[in-house]
Amino acid sequence: MAEAGGLELGHVAALLAAGVVAVPLFRRLQLGSVLGYLAAGLAIGPFGVGLFTEPETILHVAEFGVVIFLFIIGLEMRPTRLWSLRKDIFGLGAAQVFGAGLLLTFTGMAAGLSAPVSFIASMGFVLSSTAVIMQMLDERGEMATPRGSRAISILLLEDLAIVPLLAVVAVMASVMGLAGEGGPPLWRTLLLAVGAVGIVLVAGKFLMNPVFRILARYGGREVMTAAALLVVVGAAWLMDLGGLSMAMGAFLAGVLLSESTFRHQLEADVEPFRAILLGLFFLSVGMSLDLSVVFAEWQVVVGGVIAFMAVKAVAIYGVARLFRASEREAVERAVLFAQGGEFAFVLYGAALATGVFDARIAAIASAVVILSMMLTPVTTIVVSRLMPPETLNPEEADGVDAAKNLRERVLIIGFGRFAQVVAQPLLARDVDVSIIDMDVEMIQAAGNFGFKVYYGDGTRLDVLRASGAEKAETILVCVDKQEDADKIVELVKAEFPLTKLFVRAYDRGHAIRLVQAGVEYQIRETFESALVFGYQVLIDLGFTHQEVEETIEDVRRRDEERLAIQMVEGITGGRSLMRGNIRTTKPEPYIKPGRKGQALNEEAAEALEEEEDEREKTGA
Repeated sequence: MAEAGGLELGHVAALLAAGVVAVPLFRRLQLGSVLGYLAAGLAIGPFGVGLFTEPETILHVAEFGVVIFLFIIGLEMRPTRLWSLRKDIFGLGAAQVFGAGLLLTFTGMAAGLSAPVSFIASMGFVLSSTAVIMQMLDERGEMATPRGSRAISILLLEDLAIVPLLAVVAVMASVMGLAGEGGPPLWRTLLLAVGAVGIVLVAGKFLMNPVFRILARYGGREVMTAAALLVVVGAAWLMDLGGLSMAMGAFLAGVLLSESTFRHQLEADVEPFRAILLGLFFLSVGMSLDLSVVFAEWQVVVGGVIAFMAVKAVAIYGVARLFRASEREAVERAVLFAQGGEFAFVLYGAALATGVFDARIAAIASAVVILSMMLTPVTTIVVSRLMPPETLNPEEADGVDAAKNLRERVLIIGFGRFAQVVAQPLLARDVDVSIIDMDVEMIQAAGNFGFKVYYGDGTRLDVLRASGAEKAETILVCVDKQEDADKIVELVKAEFPLTKLFVRAYDRGHAIRLVQAGVEYQIRETFESALVFGYQVLIDLGFTHQEVEETIEDVRRRDEERLAIQMVEGITGGRSLMRGNIRTTKPEPYIKPGRKGQALNEEAAEALEEEEDEREKTGA
C-alpha cells in the first residue's frame, strides 16, 4: 500500500512539475501556456518518458476543467447578453459549422475516404477546441470585446452541434447495418435531453438562491465552495445523462446564476479548480498523442493536418467576410479556429464503438486533431506577427469614443447604514456601482429597495478579483470591522496599487492606520454626523449661525491638526488641542508622519502662528 501510495504521489508530483517547468518557459518564449501544457504532456506521457501509460484516465477527470471554464463564462453571460448574441450563435456559428463541414467532407472524400467516414472525421474536426480558444482569448484580454463575443457565440453553437452529430453517427451505423441491438429509441433520447435541460432550468431559477442563502447564513466557507462545485458537477451530470454536452450543462447553470447575488462568490470559489483542471486537461491531451501512429502513418497524418487546417481556415475566413467581419478579424478567427477540439474525441469514440470507424481511422483522426491543437498557438503567433499594425474599424472606434464618456466605476465593499447613504449620491449621478456584502439578510432587504448587492467576502483576494476590483477606479471600504477594513486595504494596495481607496474609519486609531497605509481618503464613521448634531445644539442654545459655523470649523481644524501630531507622537499626542477655549492654546504646526519635529509645510506653519498672534492681539 505504501508503495502504491508513493507511486500515486509520484504521478501527482510529475504532473505538477511538468506544468511548473513548461508553462513559464513557453510563456517566456511568447508561445503561450497552452502549448507549454501540451508539450509537457507529450514529454511525460506514454510516448515520451513513459511516466503515464493511460492518459485517458486523466483526461476524463481533467475534462471538468473545461466544464468549470464554461460555468465561469456562463456567470459572465447574463440572459440579456446571451439573447443579444442569438444571431451570432445561430447565424454566424451555424454558417461556420456547415460551411467548414461541407468543404472538409469533400476534402476527405477526395483523399479516398468513404462518404460516412469523411463526414464524421470532418465534423469532428469542425468542432474547435473550446479550451484552447477560451484560454487564448483570456490571455489576450479579448473575452469581453465584440470579436471575443462572436468567438464565444461560435463555440456555443459548436457545443450544441455535438448532440445531433452523435445522433447522426447512430443513424449511419443503423443504415450501414453496423448498429447493435438494444439501443434506446430516438424519442427516448430526445425526451431525456429535454428533461435534463428542464431540470437545470427549474433548479437554477427557483432552487439555487434559497439554498445558497441558507448555506451563507449557517454554513462555512468550505461548505460554500463544495456547494459551488456541486452546482457545476450536478448540471454537467444531468446533461450527460440526457446525452448532451457536460460543458453546455455547466454553461447553462452559469447563465441561470449570473443574476444571482452569489455570482461573485461562486466565481471566486470555483476559479482555482478551473485553472488546475484546465491545465491538467491540456497535459492529458498532450499525453494522448500516439507517436507510433504518427510515425507509422506520418504521410497521412501530416497531410491530414495541413489539408484540414488549411481548408477549415479558408471556410472560416469566407464565412467571416460574408458576415461583414473586417479583414483582420476574419484572418485572426480563421487561424484561431483552424484546429480540431476535445469534442472530436467524443464523436470519434462513438464512431469507433458503432463500427463506422475502424481502429486505424480513429487513431489517425485523433492524431490529426491533437497535432492541430498543438499547432494553433504557434500559427496564431506567426500570423499575428506577420499582420500589419491594427487600426480601429468604425465599430471599435465608436467604442473608444464611448469609453471616453464613461463615468468611473466604483466597487463598494460592505453595505450597512453608512454605505447605503454613500451610494445614493453616486447612483443619482449614474455612476457605475458594484456592491458586495456578507450579510444575507441585509442583501435581501436591500433588494426590496432596488439595490443589487452581491454576496462576497471582501477580505478574500479571489472575491475582489471576481467582483471587478482590478477594473474599478475607486473602491469604497465601508465594512463594520476595522480589522476587515485593514485587510482589504492591504490587499488592494498590494494587488491593485493604482486603484483609489476611500475607507470608513472606526475611530481615531483606525484613521491613523489608514492614513499610514496610504488611502486616498478616510473619515471616522460618526465624526461629521456628530458635528452636525453639535451644530444644532448650539443653535438651540441661542448662538448665532455665524458663531456656530466658526466654532464647528474651528473644531474640525483642531481635529485635523491633532491627527497630524498623533501620526508622529501616537494616540496620546496633541491633547492640548482638545481644550474648549482655543485662545488658551497655541496650535502646533503640522508634522510630517514619521519625522518628528519637522514641519509639514514651513510656510503653512508660519501662517498659523501669525494668525494666532493676530487673534491674541485683537481678542478674537
